[in-house]
Amino acid sequence: MERRTESKLEPIILPPPKLDHGGSLAEALRARRTVRAFSDRALPEQILSDLLWAACGINRRNGPFGVAGRTAASASNSQEVVVYVALREGAYFYDAAAHRLEPVAKGDLRRFGLSARQGAGGADAPVRLIYVADIGKLEHTAGFDEPGLHDFEVQQSYYYVDTGLIAANVYLFAASQNLAAWFHNCDRAALSQKLGLSDRQRPLFAQTVGYPEGAAP
Repeated sequence: MERRTESKLEPIILPPPKLDHGGSLAEALRARRTVRAFSDRALPEQILSDLLWAACGINRRNGPFGVAGRTAASASNSQEVVVYVALREGAYFYDAAAHRLEPVAKGDLRRFGLSARQGAGGADAPVRLIYVADIGKLEHTAGFDEPGLHDFEVQQSYYYVDTGLIAANVYLFAASQNLAAWFHNCDRAALSQKLGLSDRQRPLFAQTVGYPEGAAP
């Protein structure tokens, strides 16, 4: 990881993913569950790297329509759902192509990854993933330019499904590593402002990941 200064956030260079230390897929499916009580213990760099790669990292350079493929499918390989990562010190954009975190906003934005109705559940968990739909990527995909990609209701169906595919990857990864995970709503208006999103980018949901409360260090 690159060193971060007090005055600003620096990019986080993630170590290469290394997913040969987890259980089998069958074991992960048996263990998959939602856990809402988290320890505030930070995730090691390697686990954070593996988590993000599992969520929507690049698993092949020659994917559909000449675009690198991801671990999570998307409409016409548009990859329209992008992942922001809220950590204690700030928020970052996950650049899957470079497998690194690009700084977006300094300060702890994790609380905005929860809606007001959810209270403070999981507020101190170390990692909150924020899923944002980039509509421009749907309308300018390298894949099939089907009419539905320009229709609001169809766009919604695509990015909701594609978000679910990423979230499912995260759940299975968490289960394989004995981590807690929780997919939930978020404060969309606050996140739009805090992350500096355009009117073509829409926060959808968030997913909290960390060690379960009471887990041994």
